[in-house]
Amino acid sequence: MQSWSQIVADVQLNWWLYLSMPFVAALIGYGTKIVAIKMMFQPIEFVGIKPWLGWQGIVPRKAATMASIACDTMTARLIKPEDIFSKLDPDRIAQEVEKPLLAAVEDITREVAAVYSPGLWEAAPEAVKRLIISRIQHESPNIVRAIMIDIKENIDSVFDLKDMVVSNLLRDKPLLNRIFLEAGSGEFRFIRNSGIYFGFIIGVVQAVTWAVTQNPLVMPLFGLFTGWFTDWLALKMVFNPKQPTKYFLGLVEWQGLFLKRRAEVSAEYGRLIAKEIVTPRNIIDAVLKGPLSDRLFTMVQKQVQKLVDEQSGIAKPFVVFAVGSTKYQDMKRLVAEEIIKRLPDTLKHIESYAGDAMAIENTLSTKMVELSAEEFEALLHPAFEQDEWMLIAVGASLGFIVGEMQVVLMEHLARKAPQAQAALSLLMS
Repeated sequence: MQSWSQIVADVQLNWWLYLSMPFVAALIGYGTKIVAIKMMFQPIEFVGIKPWLGWQGIVPRKAATMASIACDTMTARLIKPEDIFSKLDPDRIAQEVEKPLLAAVEDITREVAAVYSPGLWEAAPEAVKRLIISRIQHESPNIVRAIMIDIKENIDSVFDLKDMVVSNLLRDKPLLNRIFLEAGSGEFRFIRNSGIYFGFIIGVVQAVTWAVTQNPLVMPLFGLFTGWFTDWLALKMVFNPKQPTKYFLGLVEWQGLFLKRRAEVSAEYGRLIAKEIVTPRNIIDAVLKGPLSDRLFTMVQKQVQKLVDEQSGIAKPFVVFAVGSTKYQDMKRLVAEEIIKRLPDTLKHIESYAGDAMAIENTLSTKMVELSAEEFEALLHPAFEQDEWMLIAVGASLGFIVGEMQVVLMEHLARKAPQAQAALSLLMS
């Protein structure tokens, strides 16, 4: 413990070092926050020697869990499959796909007829062929209309919203990072900047403690404390308290920043989800290629076979006789398969209409504001909760290392101090 005169003399001699301590502590606080945020999201894939020697960003590493948590909240409270499809008008969809559908039907009719009844089809006059094709084309919009009605009435049988969301996020981990980073941009900015303010305050205390004790442990311990405490406090202040609360005799009011920015976060989150995940294209792909796509095929097959039978009319017995009952069934199945193959290209024409009609961005943003504080917090908090102790530990470790470097610098300057004093005396004499 130094006396008052010793403290004054040391501060006069090393004033710039004492002045630098709060700024170094602020730099430690800021730097550890940047490292912590980077470690949450980078690298996308594991770098190092598995399983323990290396690192992968917490969000990419826990992508399945985080995507599932976010999706549970989304599908349970924000948006349901029936909400998406209920806004689509089957008549409007039939109208949107009419042109590409008519061309596809003509190609399919010619291909199937040529396969199952080549002689009969080739021998038929062109006028007869056109009549058959035009009759099927005329009824084709009704197929689309009937299929859409069927899908809307049995949406849970053909569309798995959770599987679509999770699959897209797992397939595109940088997108998962973007959702957390952009929706939580204000929170991450606060975390970075808070390190400066909290670190500076701690640095002032550090300078006073060093002046009094001159203990080499002061620097690394304060560095460790700065890295740990500023990480811990910043993370707490982002999500707590959930309601506005007054502190310091009512002089300061604080609410968890994420909850305070609910309207802004809701708008950004809704925009990202609608633009990147729950898009018309992804929905169409999920219906056509997802885990429940075989049920859609059954629906299409049922509607197509019904149309083929109706268009055969009174000629059906003759058609069956000409190609055989087995081939007739195969023919109907082939027509359905060909329509399924062409549906992705055909349905691209409804993406613009579907995007406007479903209004997913507006729906998500509106419903997010209605969430309880706990449900709203669950949208982003998992990114912080998962292994946040690691981030805090890294911050503490970096702070300790910087503190040790300060000690080395202090010792170096202490050795130079007598020489500096002698030079100063010489100049003054």
